[in-house]
Amino acid sequence: MPALTAEQIHQRLAARFGDAIGPLSAPKKDPFFTIAKEKLVEVARFLKSDPELSFDFLQDLTATDHPKDGVIKVVYHFYSYQHRHLFAAKVLADRANPVLDTLEPVWKAANWMEREVYDLFGVQFTGHPDLRRVLLPDDWVGHPLRKDYSEAGGY
Repeated sequence: MPALTAEQIHQRLAARFGDAIGPLSAPKKDPFFTIAKEKLVEVARFLKSDPELSFDFLQDLTATDHPKDGVIKVVYHFYSYQHRHLFAAKVLADRANPVLDTLEPVWKAANWMEREVYDLFGVQFTGHPDLRRVLLPDDWVGHPLRKDYSEAGGY
């Protein structure tokens, strides 16, 4: 079976999850679509278990801060070794209280990547087995990749 295109992956997920899957971005180097945060884990399990998709690898998980929009966009990159297809998806978290469910039970690789996003952006991952700082000291104040961050000094 040839690798699916981003359009085909998007169509398959939109058919199954409806409005929980946002529109596909305009064709670019890395097309993406959004996933409703309430459906994140359900979509992730489907991505991994559906035989035509078989996304067995969470390639990357990072975030971007958008203070003017009041959101932190958590960016997921999925890859299937079996089919050799990939795509990116974004989940919007409320910047004032950024909380998403963990994907660690679906892909163990999410563990440290979620810890990094927690450490640098302040996103809480509900259900994470060990959510604590991974790069910065435990007594560090704030999340340095947020655009409004200002260093307090002392280090």
